[in-house]
Amino acid sequence: MQCGAACFLVEIEVNGQKQTKQVKARTPAAARKTVRTEYGEGTQIISVRRGESNGAH
Repeated sequence: MQCGAACFLVEIEVNGQKQTKQVKARTPAAARKTVRTEYGEGTQIISVRRGESNGAH
């Protein structure tokens, strides 16, 4: 995890199913990029919200 990273909740649609994934990133754009890298360019991203971080600094 990078310095200044936050937790984001990314709501996506994969194969017709809505899922919420927790992503650690510095910005919402970086969270989107992480999801696209993991699930592919065809993944529909519905929303990106700042979530609660469960870990220590």
